[in-house]
Amino acid sequence: MMQSLKEAPSVPQKQSKSMSLVEATTNVLIGYIIATAATYVILPLHGYSVTTTDALSISLAFTAISLARSYLLRRVFNRL
Repeated sequence: MMQSLKEAPSVPQKQSKSMSLVEATTNVLIGYIIATAATYVILPLHGYSVTTTDALSISLAFTAISLARSYLLRRVFNRL
């Protein structure tokens, strides 16, 4: 006969606020690199001339928004 294995009690894993920030920052930094590259490709396809400064500043603005959104959502879901 086969013995049934006891399942470990389900204990929700909580992520600290600092680790939430580390995760969100890493995610957003990778996104920033992708967004900057995409800006160079996509905007010229729509007729916009893009300089390096333009691409970096546009991506930086959206990155700041993304970092705040990612961190806040992580904290909300961590409370559930």
